[in-house]
Amino acid sequence: MGRIVPDLRFSDVRWVGETDSTNTRLLEEARSGAPEGVVLVADHQTAGRGRLGRRWESSPGASLLVSVLLRPPVPLERAFLLTMAAGLAASEAVDDVAGFRPALKWPNDLMVDDAKLAGLLAESVVEGDGLRAVVVGMGLNVTEAPAEASTCVAAHTASAVERRPLLDAWLARLDDRLDHLDAVLPDYRRRCATLGRAVRVERPTSVLEGAAVEVTDAGHLVVEADGGRVAVAVGDVVHVRPG
Repeated sequence: MGRIVPDLRFSDVRWVGETDSTNTRLLEEARSGAPEGVVLVADHQTAGRGRLGRRWESSPGASLLVSVLLRPPVPLERAFLLTMAAGLAASEAVDDVAGFRPALKWPNDLMVDDAKLAGLLAESVVEGDGLRAVVVGMGLNVTEAPAEASTCVAAHTASAVERRPLLDAWLARLDDRLDHLDAVLPDYRRRCATLGRAVRVERPTSVLEGAAVEVTDAGHLVVEADGGRVAVAVGDVVHVRPG
């Protein structure tokens, strides 16, 4: 479809009917030297991926399936800011287009009343200790909730919402967020619905239960449990309802 949003870093927007994974395709582009700003959108993915190797599945045309190629001037240990920036931008874009603002769940989900609206996945290309590129992908449920405990934009608005306006708004908001990365972590902390919640964190070798109290400067979630405070770098978080 060519260029969608004018005068932004995202000047090369490609919309395809089907691909295996938009992230996989843009990672290949990144390793081949493609510049920052390439955007790939698909009507359908045959091998969409979420965090920890999970599959992301949705009916053709029912979700905004998109990845962007970034070459950010940040050190590897600050790459988490890009996922946060994309999540903030997505929440703002839904508000701009559909009139409601999803909450952010650590580390990379958009939620409405504890139902998942969108997930994000950032994958890096690293050379030595340097960050060469980052591909940030998003699956945003627009007209269909593909799984139990998920929701979609259409369930929360009276008028029809198309994928293209959501894409336009997300790219515009993300473009601005990337220009102001210093503000991302403070804004994320203010908007993170996980903070203050009772949580269960499922980690590779253990489960941690407690209260989420902080997001550190390194992007880790701090959980206060019986044994004290634990900083979690990787894990699946479940918001535990009272009672």
